[in-house]
Amino acid sequence: MPIHGRRARYIFDCFLVLITLIAIPTLSPASETGLARLKDISSIQGIRSQQLLGYGLVIGLNGTGDSSSTKFTTQSLASMLDRLGIRSDAEKIKAGNVAAVIATSKLGPFARSGARLDVTVSSLGDASALAGGTLLMTPLKGPDGKIYAVAQGPVSTGSFSAAGAGASAQKNHPTVGKVPAGASVERDMIAEMAPRDKLTLRLRDDDFTTATRVAEAINKKIGKLAKTVNAGAIDVSVPPEWRDRIVEFISQIESVRVAPDSIARVVIDERTGTVVIGRDVQVDTVAIAHGNLSVVIKTDFDVSQPYPDSGGQTAITPDTTLDVSEEKRRLLLVEETVTIKDLVTGLNAIGVTPRDLIAILQGIKAAGALRAELMII
Repeated sequence: MPIHGRRARYIFDCFLVLITLIAIPTLSPASETGLARLKDISSIQGIRSQQLLGYGLVIGLNGTGDSSSTKFTTQSLASMLDRLGIRSDAEKIKAGNVAAVIATSKLGPFARSGARLDVTVSSLGDASALAGGTLLMTPLKGPDGKIYAVAQGPVSTGSFSAAGAGASAQKNHPTVGKVPAGASVERDMIAEMAPRDKLTLRLRDDDFTTATRVAEAINKKIGKLAKTVNAGAIDVSVPPEWRDRIVEFISQIESVRVAPDSIARVVIDERTGTVVIGRDVQVDTVAIAHGNLSVVIKTDFDVSQPYPDSGGQTAITPDTTLDVSEEKRRLLLVEETVTIKDLVTGLNAIGVTPRDLIAILQGIKAAGALRAELMII
């Protein structure tokens, strides 16, 4: 082929490659905005973790343990010493360096003997701090009363507490700590993935719309295998070719993405003044006026001294002043149905605080203009 012919062919091939790359649709992260994996919003029925609970003692505390008035601590210590061959009287034990605790952990569905678990220990008596202590051998039992793990090790609280005459300082929570990898599993969990012809997905938040979308997404990606049972369950048939490879089939199911739906909800925590508003919250036409009324009452006491030889008596007389002030704010008119973004923008314009927002949202709900569930925690 002539040189100019090869060059023309090369330019033509490059042009075809460029056109092909342009024609291939690309999946950008933005195209999956709002989509969640099924493994993040659901679980397989029958595969779950198990809670573990145990009672134990933390020793080695620097005088921050339970006082002698905590009887169960001294009784537990005396019982432990008896098992070690040391006779002791629980009534005479003063164990300021020992604290009774409750140890908790979570055993995974596929945990096997020898696996390590993190343990959380929480003071049960009147100990002031667990920092620097060591958890003694503590059996961890399941709901069936059987021992599944044994915990022991140094306690880490990530906090400190100090007090003196008229002053004290504390950081974080000193009466709760962690024993990282402090428990050893002693009994296997029975959660075998035997061949089966059906799986049931359980949604973490029951919702009819989400359940329908999950079934549709599975049927679209894998095949006509899923059907909804109720707002929280979806049955998935396992094809014959996958029944001996159930783990791989569950992996395929977990990777399916779906857009979960939720109830429009406003959550209010009046103790901390926290307000969390969902994205689907809407407000109908309503007018809002909010102002603070301040009443200040101040009382001063004067001494009334009578003139000499007048026969009067010295008396204390109160002098009370009353000051009333009301903050002037504009009236906010919310027209038609607006989104939460519009509502927050308008409320910020009249300068409301989180505490004010709580009262305003409760008022809007009472007026029937808030299209959302108002939850107070």
